[in-house]
Amino acid sequence: MDLLGWVTINKEALKILYGLIITLICLIIVLRTHKLYRISLHQGIRYFRNAFFFYGIGFFAKYVLESLAFIFQIDVIFIQIISILFKFFLVMAGFFLLYSLLWKKIEASREDYPSSLFHPKISIFYFMTIIVVILDHVWLTHFFTFISQIIVFTLASVISLVNYQKNPQRQFLKFYFIAMVLSLIAWLLNAFIALYFQLNSVISISIFLINTFIFLLFLYGVVKFTNK
Repeated sequence: MDLLGWVTINKEALKILYGLIITLICLIIVLRTHKLYRISLHQGIRYFRNAFFFYGIGFFAKYVLESLAFIFQIDVIFIQIISILFKFFLVMAGFFLLYSLLWKKIEASREDYPSSLFHPKISIFYFMTIIVVILDHVWLTHFFTFISQIIVFTLASVISLVNYQKNPQRQFLKFYFIAMVLSLIAWLLNAFIALYFQLNSVISISIFLINTFIFLLFLYGVVKFTNK
């Protein structure tokens, strides 16, 4: 049996493994950044942490729960609900990353909200996320998810570059800029693949590898920074 045949046969098992790897990476990032926030009380770290909390939930639901539902032939409605939730958590996570760069401008009075997951200022991003998910669901497409995240990470890349140019001695800002740019490239590649290639086992593995690399990059930066 060739590699392609093996991948095709074990597709669901590989999706579960992929989902668990991404979930584990997100869990480590969340725990490390939460500890750092407790020490520094830096609000931007709270929103950065929230992004990976949402990424972790989304990837676990999509690639672990959905694959298990497929294997055990659970009702298709359950799988559809998971797909909708995956988009919600994925898009909202992107907005949290952007908000981690914008919070000082948006929270002008430096409000210390009891919850960073939901408050009046962040609610606008929840509203935008719901609109994106509804549009994708109604039109049976992924277009609105892709375009929203491409816009989000374009803005995040520009803001990260400006922040780094203002404080070039802060290496974490350099890492943040690189991570945002690579995330933008990953979204562009995923959109290109989705639009111009038929999804198959080889394409799926390629997407898995691209996304895993991006998450590992974030993990590397967080571990390196928190160790210091």
